[in-house]
Amino acid sequence: MTNQKPNNNFKKKRTNKPKENLEENLVTSLDSSLKIIPLGGMEEIGKNMTVFQYEDDIVILDCGMAFPEDELLGIDVVIPDITYLKRNVAKIRGIVLTHGHEDHIGSLPYFLKEINVPVYGTRLTLGLVENKMKEHRLNPKLITISPGDHIKLGVFDFEPIRVCHSIADAVAYAITTPVGKVIHTGDFKIDFTPIDGQTTDLHRFAELGREGVLALLADSTNVVREGYTMSESTVGDTFEQIFRHAESRIIVASFASNIHRVQQIVNAASMNNRKVAFSGRSMVNVSSVAMNLGYLKMDEDMLIDIKDIDRYPDNELVVITTGSQGEPMSALARMANSEHRNMEIRKGDLVILSSSAIPGNEKSVYRIINQLTKKGATMIYESLADVHVSGHAKAEELKLIHSLVKPKYFMPVHGESVHLERHKELAIDLGMNDKNVFILANGNVLEFDGTSAKLAKSVPSGRVFIDGLGVGDVGNIVLRDRKHLSEDGLIIIVVAISSVTGEVINGPDLISRGFVYVRESEALMESARAVVEAELKKCYEKNIKDWASLKSSVRDALSQYIYQNTKRSPMILPVFMEV
Repeated sequence: MTNQKPNNNFKKKRTNKPKENLEENLVTSLDSSLKIIPLGGMEEIGKNMTVFQYEDDIVILDCGMAFPEDELLGIDVVIPDITYLKRNVAKIRGIVLTHGHEDHIGSLPYFLKEINVPVYGTRLTLGLVENKMKEHRLNPKLITISPGDHIKLGVFDFEPIRVCHSIADAVAYAITTPVGKVIHTGDFKIDFTPIDGQTTDLHRFAELGREGVLALLADSTNVVREGYTMSESTVGDTFEQIFRHAESRIIVASFASNIHRVQQIVNAASMNNRKVAFSGRSMVNVSSVAMNLGYLKMDEDMLIDIKDIDRYPDNELVVITTGSQGEPMSALARMANSEHRNMEIRKGDLVILSSSAIPGNEKSVYRIINQLTKKGATMIYESLADVHVSGHAKAEELKLIHSLVKPKYFMPVHGESVHLERHKELAIDLGMNDKNVFILANGNVLEFDGTSAKLAKSVPSGRVFIDGLGVGDVGNIVLRDRKHLSEDGLIIIVVAISSVTGEVINGPDLISRGFVYVRESEALMESARAVVEAELKKCYEKNIKDWASLKSSVRDALSQYIYQNTKRSPMILPVFMEV
């Protein structure tokens, strides 16, 4: 695995230089243009991927995944469609990453199997990427960068800018292009008391604003929330108070990647003389990477294996686990369902959900809360105490960034339609011309030349479904069949037909799966069998021997009968055997 600093040809430190004028950076030729193409992250939360292209140079910012909605039955992961990039692979100079969350790095293994290009990111981000690459047995070129560096990729110059988020080592990017500077904020908030002391570099944003910024692309996740996002440090105070008064085991569920949150849980445990155990594959992996790189600090004697928790009194234990979103296979869900190998929730346990429900996950979260409550656990979650703060900027913080950067054009990113529209309104309220604000969908192309910006012809985009080891082999037709099966069940018709005469030799036999329980619906199934038998006889008398026609006739007859008698429409699958 290559994990190296770029050489001098790729990077130079920012120096204090004379203030630039935006107009002097612009190219007057209309033949060449900067294209910004989102392939994910627009009108959705997840699978973030943005393409920057100028003539024969392409750089990709982030390569994320999304978790499937409930209707995507059996799908494990959703990734962006990279058809456009595969068609232009010779132009791709690299991938730059803003931070290490799955919705920004989760598609990398699938992408790099198709297109092997260098990956640039901060130290923790690449530490998490490297761990992911080992799982997929990949060995890409990983190049570590730091805020203030300059990465030359074709005609582009990418400068990472330090920002606060719910994971350490997050950065925004100032991108110098032949037509002007573009700023992409990545995911960020403005936290003046962050856990690691690394505040958002507002000074650099202001400098860039004075130099002149062509376009701003900014995080829209929390734009509908007024005010300011609370500091991460406030959560630490809440944990310390809760831990001080607790006499039972404490189980805290959080996102594994939120290293600052994990650090505060560890700090509160240390102050109250408690041991810490990690549970859940991603929590164990991420915490291990963070400790090795120095982003998570704890005394060696504090950390114990989850297998050894029964050796310690309840009032000396804290378990940090995955499952804050109620994921069915997570460690917390397995504890609640008595399926965890090493731990089961007991009466009196204190369980803290240190997160907020991702849109669409509300039912899963409240299901796990109910399950744990039935087990006798005491529950604390966001609406009961300050055990979570967002990692995304609220409206007033976004206004500050807009005011510092003063872009000519604005493109809201990272949000659903309501967030993008509200962010557009916010920019207009701050004085921006509404003709200079562009809301894009995935696959749209925003084109900048020397004097203007416009929407150009779209490129291929969409969702690719990962199901087990299959990548893209499950499409809408398969999902439609799965939905049909899940809602109405299946009836299989098995018939043996003579290859000589075309007569029915054996059957028809009907098999029900997910439709009715045969032993309790014998009359219905016997009548259904008679309908199939009559239809086969009718086809024989009409000398219909084409199997496709036979199957269609039998399927239609049985479907009509079933619906008339049950008002249900199960999938009907005829299986004919020639004897």
